[in-house]
Amino acid sequence: MENGEAGRGPNSVGRPVSNTGAAHLIAVHVMVLHKAGISYTAEVWGNGALRSSGGTMFPAASGHFTSLRHILYPPGMRQQVFQFFSKVLAQVQHPLLHYLNVHRPVQKLLRLGGTVPGSQTEKEEVQFTTVLCSKIQQDPALLTYILEGKKIVRRKKSFKEPTTLPREAASIQDKDHPRSKAPDMSPCGARALSAQPPAETEEEPDGAAGESNLITSLVGLCKSKKGRVALKAQENLLLLVSVASPAAATYLVQSSPCCAAVVEHLCQLYQSVPPFLDPADVAALEGVSWRLPSAPSDEASFPGKDTLAAFLGWFDYCDHLITEAHMVVADALAKAVAEKLFVEILQPHLLHVSEQSVLTSTALLTAMLRQLRSPALLREAVAFLLGTDPQPAAPDDGPRTLCAHLIGHCDHLSDEISITTLRLFEELLQKPHEQVIRSLVLCNLEGRHYVARGSPEPESYEDTLDLEEDPYFTDGFLNSSFQHSAKPPPAPATNSDGKTAVTEIVNSFLCLVPEEAKTSAFLEETGYDTYVHDAYGLFQECSSRVAPWGWPLGPTPLDPHEPEQPFFEGHFLRMLFDRMSRILEQPYSLNLQVTSVLSRLALFPHPLIHEYLLDPYINLAPGCRSLFSVLVRVIGDLMQRIQRVPQFPGKLLLVRKQLMGQVPGEQLDHQTLLQGVVVLEEFCKELAAIAFVKFPPHGPHLHLPPPREGHV
Repeated sequence: MENGEAGRGPNSVGRPVSNTGAAHLIAVHVMVLHKAGISYTAEVWGNGALRSSGGTMFPAASGHFTSLRHILYPPGMRQQVFQFFSKVLAQVQHPLLHYLNVHRPVQKLLRLGGTVPGSQTEKEEVQFTTVLCSKIQQDPALLTYILEGKKIVRRKKSFKEPTTLPREAASIQDKDHPRSKAPDMSPCGARALSAQPPAETEEEPDGAAGESNLITSLVGLCKSKKGRVALKAQENLLLLVSVASPAAATYLVQSSPCCAAVVEHLCQLYQSVPPFLDPADVAALEGVSWRLPSAPSDEASFPGKDTLAAFLGWFDYCDHLITEAHMVVADALAKAVAEKLFVEILQPHLLHVSEQSVLTSTALLTAMLRQLRSPALLREAVAFLLGTDPQPAAPDDGPRTLCAHLIGHCDHLSDEISITTLRLFEELLQKPHEQVIRSLVLCNLEGRHYVARGSPEPESYEDTLDLEEDPYFTDGFLNSSFQHSAKPPPAPATNSDGKTAVTEIVNSFLCLVPEEAKTSAFLEETGYDTYVHDAYGLFQECSSRVAPWGWPLGPTPLDPHEPEQPFFEGHFLRMLFDRMSRILEQPYSLNLQVTSVLSRLALFPHPLIHEYLLDPYINLAPGCRSLFSVLVRVIGDLMQRIQRVPQFPGKLLLVRKQLMGQVPGEQLDHQTLLQGVVVLEEFCKELAAIAFVKFPPHGPHLHLPPPREGHV
């Protein structure tokens, strides 16, 4: 028998491990009794026993570790014991943790560690857990031994002979139990590791026992007020959940309180957030991460800032855990977050009759979406918000789903609720999940029922309807002294594929607002070129995000003989169009948010979105409306209203300067109307810039590489 195997054989009990080979003698000098100044040299024996230089067995040698109950005395003894075993386990090369006489005392030592934040041994405990997690990372099979609890221990004792003495039972266990041998690290041995706990533990998982173990110790240390201790504990837990073994990951999910403990702390932090938070304060709090959970000091303070930062920091940590964890652990943890936080806590708040409850919960959900990066948690969040089976909506469908309720909140009587919920949808549209844009928009545009049937698709401008012939284009042009500058050119050019040339689309949007209602030409840095630069960067980002989805380059050709079917744009687009039609009557901040969401939608490089939102020359079916037709009706309404505003051009320029901070703000008559006109002019320029970058006149589509796998 080789030296490396001698320490593991059945006859090795009572013999020190050889100093040569894989298992060698480790001498660790520690101060066990700090006040007495006694130095111990401990030898690691083959059965997991530790013998001091004086010849007496150190408490670790006892299978029941009875001396650990006295480590509170004298003061400082507990720290020394943690330090001792941390050094022993870190330096020993011989596999020991699978021995009953070793992992059982380790379990008891974890239970004796303080789980309440503020314990005097936090530093030593986190060092001890660091060693254990690194050992488990090296050999995932050790996970089942470290996480066993008291009830498992009692069941195992019931299988022993009742007349067997404790020490004799330990020796028999080492000789006869399969775990007394070193785990097989060969590929076959790794595959042979069962996903279930050892035979005696299958009846009752440890997670149900509720005993303190490595998981609960780590979660408890994560709550420490000492930043370094909490950070190290979080890193240790991250190391634990990223074990490569599928069997160990399954055991971690099914037989440990890992997911439950992590999510329970997340829910506790959420419920500690004050219910009266201002959504603007929540939106302004950025830069919170699990490595830096405290709020940035350079930001303005507000009541509840620290608790909000603590919640967002732990949510970011959960998101990072799900990203880095084994797929089995990641899916289970994501489902636990969705069930416990989203469904059981958030959803009742989102549907509450209290406006303050709706405001705070919507703002917090938006902040969580902004921090969300893991694909598994994103999938659960999208399913929670939008459902799992998107279907085209009907105009008379009631708000039966959470998504329908949230869309209704975007058109709420409270402007603040509307703005906050619109911000939520804008954040959702920036996530790399195809179901978001498909559920909200595409499922209603498929089939192109908004295009008139019975005639071939237009090849030139003469084949399209004149603006005056469309029911949505007739308001406000009669009896007007203003010359409408939105009259299209006589014959807009078309590309070889029949699409309207991008230059004609750009000119249509730029000329939509009457010259008398334009003020950007009088100020610097408000021109169209600035929007082109911004739209180019946003379109690149959006194109790279949707590249893996395999969208077509052009719309499906229409069958001219297909009968027309009723078209409904969907609740989301209907809400946005209704809001856009009231742009001259709504507050400035609400108009900014509505146009921001529409701009996000227009950036998507899908042919149906481009046609429906950005092509002014589509032949609309009777009763249908597009974004351009809604804007034309707004312009018609504007041309009637501005006749009733004295000194309209001067007041409009003054309001623009006020919005840009160039002149002091003062209350003016018709201020809401004037601010709406400014937003309308800028929005038309933004749409023109988006159309330009999506279909440049002298360049192909932008085909950008997709983002790195696993990242949002």
